[in-house]
Amino acid sequence: MAILPPPEVREALSRAARSLPVIGVRWVRPENIHLTLKFLGEISEEQAPQIASALAQVARLRRPFRIEPEGLGAFPSPERARVLWAGVGEGSASLEELAAAVEEALFPLGFGREQRPFRAHLTLGRARGRPARLEAGRLDPGIPGFTAGSLHLMRSAQGPSGVYYESLAEHPFSER
Repeated sequence: MAILPPPEVREALSRAARSLPVIGVRWVRPENIHLTLKFLGEISEEQAPQIASALAQVARLRRPFRIEPEGLGAFPSPERARVLWAGVGEGSASLEELAAAVEEALFPLGFGREQRPFRAHLTLGRARGRPARLEAGRLDPGIPGFTAGSLHLMRSAQGPSGVYYESLAEHPFSER
């Protein structure tokens, strides 16, 4: 489950990431930048309609909201960065609520609850080999915000040029 920023936001995030003074990082292609709400792993074709139905119910109860990318960070830490990401300022509380609603909707379908606290972020790169070191914690102020208006059921697959993501189903938020 994910929120997809519009292409211009993904491009801006990608440009900002590639300008960071960090070496040994494989940058995420702009079209693959998204905001994960819950990772499901491998699912069967039989599960997909049930998951889509649960997500549609969650989306119907939500209204569009603003997301502002803000700050840079790394997992597990800036000193031992394996994953470099852009954080979220405005919209982070709404994303936490949405992630919790997705967790609750999918639990009856057999998906366990995430044990780690939800942390809204957009993955920008992954360290190749040994961990990288992230010095700067600021994000280019020219990164535009965007309105989250739908929930996507995503699929990742391996292609000739690496991993790619595609939306299997989009569930718009309610306008009322």
